[in-house]
Amino acid sequence: MTDAEWAVVRPLLPVPGWMRGRGGQPEAYCHRVILDAIRYLVDNGVKWRAMPADFPPWDRVYAFFRRWRDHVLVREFHDRLRERVRQKAGRDVEPTAGVIDSQSVKADAAVVGADSRGFDGGKLINGRKRHVVVDTLGLLLGVMVTSADIGDRAAAKALLAQVADAHHRLELVWADGGYTGSLVEHCLAAFALVLAIVKRSDDTRGFVVLPKRWIVERLFAHLMRSRRLVRDFERSTTSAEAMVYWSMTMIMTRRLARSHSARA
Repeated sequence: MTDAEWAVVRPLLPVPGWMRGRGGQPEAYCHRVILDAIRYLVDNGVKWRAMPADFPPWDRVYAFFRRWRDHVLVREFHDRLRERVRQKAGRDVEPTAGVIDSQSVKADAAVVGADSRGFDGGKLINGRKRHVVVDTLGLLLGVMVTSADIGDRAAAKALLAQVADAHHRLELVWADGGYTGSLVEHCLAAFALVLAIVKRSDDTRGFVVLPKRWIVERLFAHLMRSRRLVRDFERSTTSAEAMVYWSMTMIMTRRLARSHSARA
């Protein structure tokens, strides 16, 4: 991280328990160097054991990653950054509209067990599928990683339930033709959420930018710039979801740092 990024990040970090009188011992390494190590791994796609010697030992970095994953701290940190980005853009903290889609990626068969990967017949990919909901700025509202053979509608029921519970002002979600059917009625009845289907015209030929759907496609393009996410190398789906959140934190801290430097 640059100094400008750290100035933005530091006040948003979860406060360790020992600093709030909840017991425990101070951590051996500065949060900044630990965050830099995790960001390096996500950005460059190295193995945990291949962590450069400039960073703390890989097992200490992984222990931090695992603790933040298991206690949902990475999502808390991510959500604080998202709120700050929305405020800087002149938007309300809570979104009222979003876009849902999925992305299938190959999985490393040597690491990812057969019980958490499958074959996506539409994309001809053996691996996992990332189901995401983003706001109209392209910022992540929720992610769920499943085996690639799980249908979009089945995963969307669970994901939209989580997103609607976390974002009570959400009223409208755009989706592609893969989410048609009973899911539309289910969202309206269960979550008071309008699921609007944006379809490609049968008369259209070649590449066409479809309204709203390009927003989530841009998110997938951003994720593919993180080499750790080009394939799925994680043993558990919770780790795979955490990697997506870490990738998005890098995008947002850089965006906030630019606005911070401009004001300075």
